[in-house]
Amino acid sequence: MVFSGTKSRYLAEKICSSLGCPLGNLVITYFADGEFSVSYEESIRGRDVFLVQSTFPNSDNLMELLLMIDAAKRASARSINAVVPYFGWARQDRKDKPRVSIGAKLVADLLSVAGIDRLITMDLHADQEQGFFDVPVDHLYASTIMLPYLKSLNLPNLCMATPDVGGSKRASTYAKYLDCPLVLCNKTRKKANEVSSMQIIGDVRGMDVVLVDDIVDTAGTITKAADLMMEGGARSVRAVASHCIMSGPADRRVEASSLDEIVFTDSIPYHGTCAKVKQLSVAPMFAETIRRVMENESISSQYLI
Repeated sequence: MVFSGTKSRYLAEKICSSLGCPLGNLVITYFADGEFSVSYEESIRGRDVFLVQSTFPNSDNLMELLLMIDAAKRASARSINAVVPYFGWARQDRKDKPRVSIGAKLVADLLSVAGIDRLITMDLHADQEQGFFDVPVDHLYASTIMLPYLKSLNLPNLCMATPDVGGSKRASTYAKYLDCPLVLCNKTRKKANEVSSMQIIGDVRGMDVVLVDDIVDTAGTITKAADLMMEGGARSVRAVASHCIMSGPADRRVEASSLDEIVFTDSIPYHGTCAKVKQLSVAPMFAETIRRVMENESISSQYLI
């Protein structure tokens, strides 16, 4: 049985359509003070439930998921599987300075204590975050849908790039699969969401550059990298990224940048107006993963890379 929180219902409906099953009946009741409660309006006793909810801001999305898990546990569900296409707080994966929290580990603990038996997610900010959980984690990759799209463009001088060295492994994997060159950008920050300087490592003259990233938040890094590629002689620049946060000035920055387009998955709903933004649905991939979990089949065999 598949259920959804408020803000991920659009994706849950697509997943159910791919699975050929109805979306479960769940009601979230809001109170005057902002508090809310969760109620399953049909029996889930002895059932395997899949709860679809990305935990993007605001925090109500995470709280909804926690209440959904708790309610399912108290309603005697046989297994509780959290389907979290975008795992929020994932960028807080270590202590990068004294006296800060590790938010990704905290959220993992909250989900585990609430009672999940499995997490199905996609493109965590760092692969090692799977180790924050004491339950099985099925970690899917957006490359499964991004690579066929890039192939369909038939770009004559394709070159993969990454807007920072932290994403070099992801971009390198794309480059190997597509058999094309790889260039890197080296950036420095003075503070969060603000790039102070950036340099290209490699030659992009005459190339059709594709920047690869996992998250685009304010779009400062990705647009600066795109403009830098064009200054370096690139013939065209586009970007692919897993999660479409696109907060604050992101729309304006992308629209004014050298990017031909920026392609996301629909792990997070996009409500902006930028004409350069394109979204590809991950619903069939998550639906297939749910089917394989239920039938005890291999998950990894559906990965391209």
